Amino acid sequence: MNILDKIVVDKRIEVTAKKSILPRNFLMSSPLFIRKTFSLSESVKNGNGIIAEFKRRSPSKQVINQKSSVIDVVKAYEEAGVSGISVLGDTKYFGGSLDDLIQARSVTNIPILRKEFIIDVYQIFEAKAFGADAILLIAAILTNNEIIAFSKQAKELGLEVLLEIHNEEELKKSSLKYIDLIGVNNRNLKTFEVSLETSKDLSVLIPVDKVIISESGISSIRAINELKEFGFSGFLIGENFMKTGNPGKAAIDFLNIL
Repeated sequence: MNILDKIVVDKRIEVTAKKSILPRNFLMSSPLFIRKTFSLSESVKNGNGIIAEFKRRSPSKQVINQKSSVIDVVKAYEEAGVSGISVLGDTKYFGGSLDDLIQARSVTNIPILRKEFIIDVYQIFEAKAFGADAILLIAAILTNNEIIAFSKQAKELGLEVLLEIHNEEELKKSSLKYIDLIGVNNRNLKTFEVSLETSKDLSVLIPVDKVIISESGISSIRAINELKEFGFSGFLIGENFMKTGNPGKAAIDFLNIL
C-alpha cells in the first residue's frame, strides 16, 4: 500500500465521522454557501499563472513550515500578485484544516483552491461552505464515474474543478466534461521523485481547451518559461515558498523577477 492508498483509507474514516456530526444541511446553512465564487481558470489565464500554496508539512518532506500564520501568508501571496491560492486541508498527513481555508477566505478576494483528497460528495459541500472557489480531484484515487459525479456536483455549486493526473492512463480514463483545469503532478507517488518531464510528456495529450497546470518541483523562473513552451499557463508552487522563514516575502521576491 503506497502513501496515497493510506491517505484514502484514513480519509474515508474521517469523512464518515464528519457526516455523522455535521450533516450536509448544516454546511448549506453557512453564509459562504451563497457567495459568488471567483474563477481560478480565468485568473490563471489572465494573470501570471502562479498558484501559491499554503501547507505545513507533507509525507515526503515531513515538516515544511509549522510557524507561519495562514492569514499572514495569504495576505502576502495576494500582495505578490499570485493568480490563485491553494490551501492544503488534510490534517493527519499535511497538518492542515478547514480552519485554514476559512481564515484564508476571510483575508483575500482572489480564487482559492481547496486542495484535499476528495472521495465523497460531502467534501464538495464542505469546500463551498468554507469559502473555496475550486476543488481538486485526484484521478489516481477516483473512478471515472466518481470524477463525473463529483465534478458535475461542483459545477452545480458554482465551484471550478482541477483534475490532477500523474500519467497517461489517468488522463485517458477520466471524463473531462465538467473539468476546468488539468493539473499534472510531477511527483511520482511511489518513489516521491520529481521530474518536470512528466508535465512536458503529458502536455501533448491534454485537450487544448483546458487550462493546464504544472504541479510539484517548480522552483525557478527557467522552469516556468520551459513549461510555458509546452502550453502550461498555471504553476502550483508550495514548498519553494513555504520552506523559507517568510513564505510571503519569498513569493513576492519570486514574482518580482518573473
